[in-house]
Amino acid sequence: MSLLWGLMAPHKLLLFVLLIITITPPSLANTDSNVTQEQNNQTEKEDVVKTEDDNLSLEPEELKKYHVESKGEPASAQNGQPAAIAEEIGNNAKILPEANTAEQQQTVKSKEEQEIEDLYNNGTKILKRSRDKNLRKEGYKLLVKAADLGSTKAMERIAYALLFGDQLPQNVTAARDLFDALAENGSHKAQTALGFMYATGIGGSYNQPKALVYYTFAALGGNFVAHMILGYRYLNGINLPQHCEAALVHYRTAAKYVADIVALNGETLPEKVRLTERAGNFSSNGQIMELDLYQYFQLIAEKGDLQSQVGLGQLHLTGGKGIEQDFKKAFYYLSKAAEGGSANALGFLGKMYSEGNEAVPQSNEIALIYYRMAAERDNPIGLTGLGLAYLYGKGVPVDYEEALRYFKKAADKGWVDGQFQLGVMHYTGLGVKRDYKMAITYFHQASQAGHALALYNLAQMYGSGTGVVRSCLTAVELYKNVCERGQWTERFLSAYFAYKENDIDSAFLQYLFLAEQGYETAQSNIAHILEYEQTSLSLKIDCYHMALIYWNRAAAQGTDAYVYEMLPGPLSFFLFFAQDSSICSPCASLISLSSGRLHCIL
Repeated sequence: MSLLWGLMAPHKLLLFVLLIITITPPSLANTDSNVTQEQNNQTEKEDVVKTEDDNLSLEPEELKKYHVESKGEPASAQNGQPAAIAEEIGNNAKILPEANTAEQQQTVKSKEEQEIEDLYNNGTKILKRSRDKNLRKEGYKLLVKAADLGSTKAMERIAYALLFGDQLPQNVTAARDLFDALAENGSHKAQTALGFMYATGIGGSYNQPKALVYYTFAALGGNFVAHMILGYRYLNGINLPQHCEAALVHYRTAAKYVADIVALNGETLPEKVRLTERAGNFSSNGQIMELDLYQYFQLIAEKGDLQSQVGLGQLHLTGGKGIEQDFKKAFYYLSKAAEGGSANALGFLGKMYSEGNEAVPQSNEIALIYYRMAAERDNPIGLTGLGLAYLYGKGVPVDYEEALRYFKKAADKGWVDGQFQLGVMHYTGLGVKRDYKMAITYFHQASQAGHALALYNLAQMYGSGTGVVRSCLTAVELYKNVCERGQWTERFLSAYFAYKENDIDSAFLQYLFLAEQGYETAQSNIAHILEYEQTSLSLKIDCYHMALIYWNRAAAQGTDAYVYEMLPGPLSFFLFFAQDSSICSPCASLISLSSGRLHCIL
């Protein structure tokens, strides 16, 4: 019996959510929509959407070479990484009709479990890949069906959608009720949500002790967002004693998960839009590509512009700047660019064949052809690809010396993947004498460009004192940087679009949730909204006082020179935060009182 039945009868639950989504029940009776049919009829390999619950063992033998093991630390639980979270769909399945034999009963149960899993995976795949409102509504239709069949994960997604107003009318009270029911049955995502609501007073009263209890249980249950929140609180002493080592344990746990995902699937840079810089001028935002600009690039790409073809191909290959990941479009644009003579396109095509996806089959032989063509033009993507082929024996015999040679050539051109691989080889002693100092040097070079795995390996080395003097604070900051590249960063994009569409309540809650996780950009965005926007969710709080708290938290993270207008009217004053300052005293220096403004100058 599903946990949902304790909240309301099954048919009432389904009708309740259907009414919220504005779908009539008959339309669900035929939910084999075009999107669903297309996905269910695919015969090629599906790229299953990985969510935080799908925390499978992501460490094949090859991935072990990407990670630096932390020295001198307890080996239990893989440096704090919790064990894989098993999906408990069977525990939440509806009571089945009697069957003639135990074997028949098991067959019926397995079919129902598979149906639930298919509905959930197809629904989440749509939500992950598409930002089209109609398609996302189709995704939630599938999640509603999965939830009615007893899927805890589907109900978690629906509850968060109600909380943040993602394709469902925002209903904090309904979300709170669902989270309560889910948390009672051990849902760590629901426990994290309740911790957030108690910590911020959303949907009820402030209660920091309860918030910490929920966050702690969620972290023990394997929730990486809860680990980030507790890590941030221990690092900064927010309602907890300041404790670097405790912060390190929490951040390291979440960072390990992110590093595994990046090593397996590659890295997608998050789009973190700063409202203080872009307010009122969204079309010029460098982090998000607007539709009209995208269509312009499409137009000139079709006319043969190589730079546009490569740019669009790369965007669709990795996903980014608000553009959906689409391997078929990536292959189309990169193929056109390769025909036009682009060495970068040749390198990216080699990468596509090396990894394999729904657009092209995995083929080491074809990948090597493209890599060699790119490398002949001294292209660092091709050079790195050949280095990886020789390092892991993909289509060629393993040859560490050849791998080292190609990586050096790529690194000399400033290519971060080449620098990172050199760091791995010097750390592990593959093809060269083991040299931790050289490994640190190369990892540091790659980390300057934001390479997630380089940051993670540096954190491991600083956390254990391998090749460097141990520094808990440095390790924590590096782990935090890795954590902030996790899949949960996607919420920045939905918050941005909500703000752009003037859905201030939805943007406010999403940025507030991200700010609770320690994202500096989200903290400054929350402060900006509290000062300059109207939100019904902040009516019971002192907006300016809370804004000051978040300005301070953002400034304490080392952002260059903030200027904040804290009070309206003739007595407004600005607080200037320098890079190394966390709190500015309004009494530091008072200037130009006759102009009606109080200035605080550090």
